[in-house]
Amino acid sequence: MIRSLLPLVVGAALGSLLGYFGQCNSGTCLLTSTWWRGALYGALIGLLFAFGSSRPA
Repeated sequence: MIRSLLPLVVGAALGSLLGYFGQCNSGTCLLTSTWWRGALYGALIGLLFAFGSSRPA
């Protein structure tokens, strides 16, 4: 559970930082228009990274 939760949290944090500090004021940029949209995309990328890099035992 921790192995899939940690990349989700890290991805959401990085995505929200990108969305907050990104310089897209028009609202048309997918990642940087709002902080919560960046967090959603970051969490999705984090989950994909977690499941894609896990090896069966």
